[in-house]
Amino acid sequence: MEMRLPVLAHPGMVLEGLARNPALPPALLRRLFAHPPARDEAVMWRADLTEELAGEIIALGDPMLTHALACNRSLPAGVKRTLAAAPDPAVRSALAAHEEGIPRELFERFAGDPAPEVREEAARNGSTPDDLRARLAQDPHPEVRSALGQFWTDAPEAVRRSLLTDPDPTVRAAACATHFRGGPAPVPPADLHPALLADPVTRAGVVRHLALDAGTARRLAADENEDVRAAVAGHPELPADLRDALGRDPDALVRAEVFYRRDTPDALRAEIHANLQAGYRRSRDTPQDATEDDDFCLVAVLDMHHRHVAWPAEAPLDHADSPYPCFRRSVATADALPPGIVARLLDDEDHRVRATMAARIPDLDPAVAERLERTHVHERKRPGRPADHITFPPAMLRRFAGDPEPGMRVLAPRDPGLPAELAARLAADPDPLVRIAVAGHRSLPLPALFALLADQDEDIAIAAARSPRLPVDAMEELLTRVRL
Repeated sequence: MEMRLPVLAHPGMVLEGLARNPALPPALLRRLFAHPPARDEAVMWRADLTEELAGEIIALGDPMLTHALACNRSLPAGVKRTLAAAPDPAVRSALAAHEEGIPRELFERFAGDPAPEVREEAARNGSTPDDLRARLAQDPHPEVRSALGQFWTDAPEAVRRSLLTDPDPTVRAAACATHFRGGPAPVPPADLHPALLADPVTRAGVVRHLALDAGTARRLAADENEDVRAAVAGHPELPADLRDALGRDPDALVRAEVFYRRDTPDALRAEIHANLQAGYRRSRDTPQDATEDDDFCLVAVLDMHHRHVAWPAEAPLDHADSPYPCFRRSVATADALPPGIVARLLDDEDHRVRATMAARIPDLDPAVAERLERTHVHERKRPGRPADHITFPPAMLRRFAGDPEPGMRVLAPRDPGLPAELAARLAADPDPLVRIAVAGHRSLPLPALFALLADQDEDIAIAAARSPRLPVDAMEELLTRVRL
């Protein structure tokens, strides 16, 4: 066909988008390698790199490019074997982090690699065979042993003991932490509790596992380390007087732990909540006047927005009307809720409660889902939305295409059979999120797709360039324009 591609506002971004287009032919991909940013994008993310193409990339001798290739999770086995012998430890480290497609022979090489950063990645990787990970518990570098402590939470007891009694404090701290990266907190052996409690770097981590007597509780509640006080503030055996004292601790995160307790008196819980909210508002609205504790109040309240507290769900009828959204959100996760409570939670004033309840209903009514969508507050760091838990009928999605709210129009491209005229209208929408949502739709007419390639918003141009609907001759024209 005769090409009528418009002038591009972001030609470099279009090339980067093209680099991840699944329909890009190998011959054009090779031409694209002459454009370094697009080449890097293709090397790191394409799932169809052949051994031949990967060999050409390695032969270029560019350390950064070879490292980008090693980060690709979809490499052929032969390429992984070649990269495992690369002289650059950064390349071997990137490969050692792969969780799929790595044969045992390569894990053996990684576990015995001369570079400690490679062995550290092998220690982090849950796919590394257990016997090789156990060997790394005796590694001479503490960074490797620390990685085991943080990520191998179900290690055999002999390995956990070795890490908990390691001569290096960073290893002990990793093995007995308050938060772990590899799963739920492992329980340290009971005979090690006294030593872990005496050690400043493991004290906070062992608190939750203690049988707490009154004397120990008093000492921990007065500890100078706020992490220790926060840990004891959440211990179920904490005496009431210490609970109430910690509810007024100078540190906001300690007070927050008392707020979450099942046995906290209503008046104290309300006091803590009001205090945290006030500090949150000061930190958010007038940061120049905020104190350090105000900043920690902000952290505590943001955590409250998403933290799951289990016990309210154990007695949902008692907590469905809680004044605290995090407790009502917990109730929404309970099984077999009465229809009346379900309806109330779907109509809750807090959008997170509504969304949590919607996610628990397998046959959510489309009309209810639409209502929830119209009141949902979207969060960039947590992009989920009620519409993710339902497949709207095509008729509703096509109605959304003409909705006055862009948050509803953005759902219309979820209809795989969206008529071409509606797709074209959405491609010209004033809202960029709507245009980006429709950029890859299979019904989008080519003139509309070409217009999106020239969009002033670079994210939209990238999305259009990634569309498998883009004809090969259009791809070739794009490369020719930039002399590739």
